[in-house]
Amino acid sequence: MTRRTEWPDSGDAPRGAAGDAETRSGRRGRHGRTDSGGPSSSRAESGPPRTPEEQARAICLRLLTGSPRTRKQLGDALRQRGIPEEAAEEVLSRFEDVGLIDDAAFADAWVDSRHHGRGLARRALARELRTKGVDSTLIEEAVGRLDPAQEESTARELVDRKLRATRGLEREKRLRRLAGMLARKGYGEGLALRVVKQALEEEGEDPELLEQHWVPEG
Repeated sequence: MTRRTEWPDSGDAPRGAAGDAETRSGRRGRHGRTDSGGPSSSRAESGPPRTPEEQARAICLRLLTGSPRTRKQLGDALRQRGIPEEAAEEVLSRFEDVGLIDDAAFADAWVDSRHHGRGLARRALARELRTKGVDSTLIEEAVGRLDPAQEESTARELVDRKLRATRGLEREKRLRRLAGMLARKGYGEGLALRVVKQALEEEGEDPELLEQHWVPEG
């Protein structure tokens, strides 16, 4: 259920009938004259400029074609393109009403995708969702659905993948490298210590020596 597609903003909305008309009016005939008969015809074909609401709808639809977006993400995109706030709010509210914008569903999908795809823990997931503009209540609900047992199981899988790469290192360096990897993914110190020590003990490391090398963060 991955919804992580990233794609660049490409400026204004895709060319529509007006853009096509401009292209047709600009074609040259065999004798160097435009096929449309002159500049006045080109202006007639291009039609009146689109309203801010029409521009906002086109921008939002194009962005949502690439991947789901939060209301804040779409609002920021409209603001960057000079869409008046009143028009932007009208379109964004309409998109919410019909379900094209759903921050709760976005948060749920993000947690599922980023936890199973990148191994991120609740703390890191919440931090990412905040940068997307998701409401704190929705964030708490989304990350709260991540079972602690599942989180610990994922942490152990991450450690198991890195164990081979740390073999041959000094015990202290190995311990800190594995625990640091979990910390960067949002796992708390207590969970990281427990998972790493268990994995190293299963490889034959002395539990007491591991305990000596672990210095809790101040």
